[in-house]
This record gives sequence, C-alpha cells and structure tokens, in this order.
Amino acid sequence: MKIYVVNSSTFVIYFPELEKKLRRVGDLVRIWVDKNISGRELAQKTQDADYIVASVTPRYPDKFFDENSKVKLISRHGIGYDNVDIEKATSSGVIVTKVFGDVEREAVAEFSVSFILACARKIPPSLKAVREGKWMERKRFVGHQLQGKRAGIIGLGNIGSRVCEILKYGFQMDVVAYDPNLSEDEIRKRGAEPKKFDELLSTSDFITLHASYHHSNHHLLGKREFSLMKKGVILVNTARGELIDEGSLLESLEKGIIGAVGLDVIEGEPIDKDHPLLSYENVYISPHTAAYTYETLKGMDEKVVDDIISVHNGKIPQEVVNPEVFKTENRA
Repeated sequence: MKIYVVNSSTFVIYFPELEKKLRRVGDLVRIWVDKNISGRELAQKTQDADYIVASVTPRYPDKFFDENSKVKLISRHGIGYDNVDIEKATSSGVIVTKVFGDVEREAVAEFSVSFILACARKIPPSLKAVREGKWMERKRFVGHQLQGKRAGIIGLGNIGSRVCEILKYGFQMDVVAYDPNLSEDEIRKRGAEPKKFDELLSTSDFITLHASYHHSNHHLLGKREFSLMKKGVILVNTARGELIDEGSLLESLEKGIIGAVGLDVIEGEPIDKDHPLLSYENVYISPHTAAYTYETLKGMDEKVVDDIISVHNGKIPQEVVNPEVFKTENRA
C-alpha cells in the first residue's frame, strides 16, 4: 500500500509514534507539487497512491479522478475541503474525510483574537521599530482598546462561536454576527446579536471572517462591501483567502478605509515577498498557521491516521464528507 502526503510540511513530523503506526499500513511517500498543478498531472504523480493525505493545495478536480482510479481515500489534514471536487470523488468511489471541527477550534480562535489585538495595538510595526533602533518613534503606535467596541463576526460556526465567547466575555465587546445558516435565536444562543450583512459591515469596529468557503460566497467582501465599512475598521481573516477580493482590499487600504488587516489566509497562497499587500505597514500576513499548535497538529494527525487505518481495515472512518460514496458502484 502507498500513502501519499501531498504538500503537507507537518503531517506526523512532530509525532513519530503516529508515523510508525501508519507505516504498518504501507509506505509513506511525501511529495510537493505546484499549487496550480493540473488534475491530470497530479493524478500521474500519485498514480500508485492508495491513500492521499491532502493539504490546502493543490486542487483535486474532476480530471484527477478521471486519471487516478486506484486511490481509495483522500483525507484532508484540516477542516476545509473546498479544494476537492466532492461530487466527482463520490461518483468515482473515493472517500473524502476531514478532521473534527473541534480539533482546530481553540487554536484558530485564539490566533484570530491575537491578530485582532496585534492590529488594534500595532504590535508588529512597533516590534520592527525597536529592532531598527527607532524606540523614540513610539508615538506612531497609539492603538485602540477592545473593550466597548463592536466586533462583527461573519460565520458563527465552530470557530466563530469560540471567537465570540472570547471577545464578549474576555474583552467585554459588543459582539454582532451574520450567519445565513443559523436562525436569529441560535445566533443569540451562541452569544452574539444577529445583524443583517450590510448593517454588520457598516457598524462594526472590528470584522473577523469565519465563514466556510463555497463558490456562492466567492469574494464575499468586494468593492461594495468595503465601501460600507467604517473608516479605520480592523479586518481579520483566518477562514479562506477567496472570501476577500484582493483588488478591493488594496483600494480600501489606499483610501484609508481599513485601519489594519490581519490575514492568515490569502487567495493564491502561498505568496512571495513581492506581493502588493506586503508594502503596507498596517497589513499583517501569516503563512496559514492559525491551527499550528502542537495540541492541534497532534489531533489532526491522529484523525488522519485513524482514517487511513479504518479504510485499510474495511471500516467506515469518521467525518466522511461524502457519505453517499458508500452507495456508488465504483467503490473499490
């Protein structure tokens, strides 16, 4: 059996006991491919794979499944699976799984709040100033307190609801939320006051994105949405880069609409040092590491290892994204 780990730099790296457990099932093969690799080429590079451990890149489109008939399982080393063509995987008899939502919940929520604080208090540029011997420029780094300010949360699910708890009870913020998948009563139960999308945008001092990505909410924040925001608003995104239209964000930065922005995800990631957003002192970008704690990575690794072992032993793993796959005639 062959287990391909594609574009993951952390899977079972820190927990050798899990790698040892997995090697009892088959050979572990680590490969790196271009994030924009075609489905056909990706299929060729993984043609002898029985199981694939998938990262956020590359995509697994319909052509991948047309060209790779051996793979039985794609296990996402994370909670998002928008880079996998689920419909095609299902019709091809390929099981797709993800990690449990609560595995990443605390780490990503804490990171999101850390970004809010970093933006509000201008922490990154103040650290840089000290390193450059500019201690006496500290008057440049006057920021804002969180207490009493309005935080608008877009997506009050697994992670967004935890961010709500921290901001509301930890910082005494006025927390409002927009989530089309939840009733107003459910939003209130989770600690936030429900608001229409436009009202949230126009009244929030801080906006933090925690929505799952789907083609229907591609560039959820675009030119119109940025024009509604309060001048000096702080924006944080630890969900998916595709939720923000980069061109509109750049325009809003130029106009001074955005006070600061923290991005752990960005459309087209990974980016290089010449990316236009990096020329702004009030833009802070981290390399998609919101879930990078030892506790979270261990939980993620354990889940993926269990998925592979379960399928190998003819059992149904947990958190199957496409349960309909078990009804298809193409199941290997």
